[in-house]
Amino acid sequence: MGRFRNALSGPGLAGIAEVKRRSPSAGDLRPDADPAQLAAGFELAGAAALSILVDEQFAGSIDDLRAARGATRLPLLAKGFFRDESELVELEAAGADAVLLLLRDLDDRATRALLDAATRLGLDALVEAHDTAELDRAVALGADPIGLNARDLGTFRIDRRAQLELVEQAPRDRVVIAESGIGSRAQAAAAELAGADAVLVGSTLMRATDPAAKLQELLARPLVKVCGLTRQEDAAVAAEAGADLAGFILADESPRQAERVLDVPDTMLSVAVLVGEHRETAADLVQLYERENGHRARNGTLLRAGRQVATVLDQPWQDRDPEHLVKAAAAGGRVVLAGGLSPENVGEAIAAVRPWAVDASSSLELEPGIKDHDRVRAFVEAARC
Repeated sequence: MGRFRNALSGPGLAGIAEVKRRSPSAGDLRPDADPAQLAAGFELAGAAALSILVDEQFAGSIDDLRAARGATRLPLLAKGFFRDESELVELEAAGADAVLLLLRDLDDRATRALLDAATRLGLDALVEAHDTAELDRAVALGADPIGLNARDLGTFRIDRRAQLELVEQAPRDRVVIAESGIGSRAQAAAAELAGADAVLVGSTLMRATDPAAKLQELLARPLVKVCGLTRQEDAAVAAEAGADLAGFILADESPRQAERVLDVPDTMLSVAVLVGEHRETAADLVQLYERENGHRARNGTLLRAGRQVATVLDQPWQDRDPEHLVKAAAAGGRVVLAGGLSPENVGEAIAAVRPWAVDASSSLELEPGIKDHDRVRAFVEAARC
């Protein structure tokens, strides 16, 4: 495997920043886009790789690939509608490290021929699928990496739920890239938790005033969770403040028990907090605690579709553990840090632990289940600093 795949195969979620001037579905995005300038900025912002549109339908050209190659050391993916080995030869000479192969437009025989040509040229091939049948074809062809696109290229409609189902179905021994429809940290995190190794982001970056800063925002960790929400107006304030996760406690014994999982915008993920037994809810994720001595256990698990995707590390019940942050920092995998976090101390906790997410509830309240909007805003702001 080559530079492009290897750049995406490390721990955590990798970001592929895309340079495109226009989209057939949305029209002009950034007509004056300078590929060299953008490439340099994306590299500084933490991109793992870049995608360069070289097709005239996107107001791109192979000269854009050459310009980006001259400005960055990052692996470059050439995107277009490629059907012939001669095109791959030209792209490799212009500086590409990988090429896109669309299964929608290629039968298995043509795809295999292009995969073999890419291998001879030292290129990775990102094989893109849009549905289960195409994913099965990609797997059978030995594709690695595999791109799973949320956008139907016939209707241009975005279907994130279908994409996440495909990501979850993809074999874990392949590098999997979630493409299109990523506009927020929560949407990127949803792909990550479903099993994606990377997200490819184009239109969102090209529309941003500062594309490099937007990329940093999408990849920023920790995520911020406001828990114990019981009122729609409090959930709305958490969303407006920039929280990524909205927590709804469904345990009977909690003074912060919510009647149901409330509606949240698609810039957030909803989390149902349960104690004792897992059950189906309307939430995107479930935060599950065992029941011990009549109350919830200290630590819990974050579940997606019944599968653990993170560990929730909390303070002991009605007590404090002075070694809590030290223990959390030593834990492996994704950590959701909880227990006594507030606007005043969350920055220190983040610096000590480097968690995947931080979670606060009681410190943001006027009374149990009723949020102090100023403290919600302050907590999110402090966690982002």
